[in-house]
Amino acid sequence: MSQQTTGLGIDIGGSGIKGAPVDLVSGEFLRDRLKILTPDRSDPTAVASIVAEIAEHFPETAGAPLGITFPGVVQGGIVRTSANLDKGWVDTDAHALFGEAVGRPVRVLNDADSAALAEARYGAAKGVDGTVLLTTLGTGIGTALVVGGRLVPNTEFGHLEIDGHDAESRASSGAKEREGLSYPDWAKERLQRYYRTIEDLVWPDLIVVGGGVSRKADKFLPHLDIRTPIVPAKLRNTAGIVGAALYAAQARSSTETQSVAEV
Repeated sequence: MSQQTTGLGIDIGGSGIKGAPVDLVSGEFLRDRLKILTPDRSDPTAVASIVAEIAEHFPETAGAPLGITFPGVVQGGIVRTSANLDKGWVDTDAHALFGEAVGRPVRVLNDADSAALAEARYGAAKGVDGTVLLTTLGTGIGTALVVGGRLVPNTEFGHLEIDGHDAESRASSGAKEREGLSYPDWAKERLQRYYRTIEDLVWPDLIVVGGGVSRKADKFLPHLDIRTPIVPAKLRNTAGIVGAALYAAQARSSTETQSVAEV
């Protein structure tokens, strides 16, 4: 049984759906990604059609594992929450929907979880054996937890109640923009309270900060006073695609190993 070295990742977001073939050894794209705008009516049928279009754009990956991220909680392929897409996604069997659309098995996971897998294998968390917390700072706060190299799926630490508020309503980069906070003030008045609370709950060995604002990490991370090492993500906007492809390859490998053992 040969090791899978290529996968296809597709990252579904509120504004765009993008995909690319991934070299699973290096974590790099094998071709330029294709991005298609998320339709205004982002119901399952419309999004599945775009996913199929992206998969067809890379015919060389027809036999490769296909992983897909979703911006919400996903349990066993079933979508449980949909904050930024059509509410018709809730309780949709995404594995079945996308599998039928593309004509082959797929694996679907939360978008922050996907980014964390990529950072743990190829990026800022590579080689860290303990507990890694990834937070994506954007309109809200996405989180993912990797312990000893294994993903703990669907953490929602962005919705912790802190000082009577949903954490992301005060500490996200969206809140920073809405309230016109400077980077130092955002770090000292909002992020520090958030990260100190979360590190007291899960005691991570490393915190990785993703999201678009991570490109400006030098403007706010130095203003934080927390005990946990905290660093910007390395893969940035490629992490979702890379992590999805990796997740699908791991799932296929696990299934093949089980089948061999059963024989």
